[in-house]
Amino acid sequence: GGSDRAVALAIDGNPWFTALDPRQGARLAVAEATRNVACTGARPLGITNCLNFGSPEQPDRMGQFVAAVAGMGEACRALGVPVTGGNVSFYNETDGTPILPTPVIGALGLLEHAEAAVPAGFRQPGDTILLLGALEPDDPGLGGSAWVRCLHGGRPGAPPAIDLEAEAALQRLLVAAAAAGLLRSAKDCSDGGLAVALAEACWARADAGRTDARQATVPPGPATGLLGARVTLPAAAGAWRAARLFGEAPTRVLASAAPAAVAALEELARAHGVACRRVGEVLGEAVLEVRDEAATWLREPLEPFYRGWASALADALER
Repeated sequence: GGSDRAVALAIDGNPWFTALDPRQGARLAVAEATRNVACTGARPLGITNCLNFGSPEQPDRMGQFVAAVAGMGEACRALGVPVTGGNVSFYNETDGTPILPTPVIGALGLLEHAEAAVPAGFRQPGDTILLLGALEPDDPGLGGSAWVRCLHGGRPGAPPAIDLEAEAALQRLLVAAAAAGLLRSAKDCSDGGLAVALAEACWARADAGRTDARQATVPPGPATGLLGARVTLPAAAGAWRAARLFGEAPTRVLASAAPAAVAALEELARAHGVACRRVGEVLGEAVLEVRDEAATWLREPLEPFYRGWASALADALER
């Protein structure tokens, strides 16, 4: 007989975090991979890895490797996922210059019912948008972030801190909420922070149906899958506003739920000891608006950003 079970897979690794702190970077990579599996509603069962480093004959590079392995083990024990296998790639150097230390983590999870899988993108105008997890992290996560790399051309600071017990609680909540049918979507806030997660959640349906986004005409609106979002965050100014939008602090998930399911989701979050905040709503108009109670931080049409995102790889290969 057949089975309605399914597996979920995720591969993650952030060399910029690991270059700043190999132990912390590996912990963050394990957490991100298992979190992405849990976002689908699947229960993380184990990880594999590909550990890419420079020459182990150099003490600093061997030190990076040792620290990364230690961090990976700490995260696996805290999250209850074994390492089922993996490999190590050393001597990744050119003329004595090594690559950034890059532990890549592959995570696998089990979904009891395939039809209960939770997508990453928003599904329905009028749905409530929520943030689950570390809503006000002590460390906003700008160190090693895409925002810092793009605007400042470097990797200053330290990678964000992670509370592995809180991470485990968030992942348990995601699995339970999916099993109860409370989530319309769930997306990890990682590379690029909340602002990028919001944009990608808005165009996930459009991307799923495209054949060639560089050629296709994708007018805004739910008919083509390009949705919008209006989000209100706590007041912030200057660097703190940038941190709220683009900080890459872990243990955060951008979720959406039907309005009728929100109260039950909030109650389930309380039972799991996970913070849950209503922050906005999904729009039928393909516009991203983020504001606080006093001012609008940004309001932009999403179609130009979607086109740039969808064609980025092809454009890069043609250069």
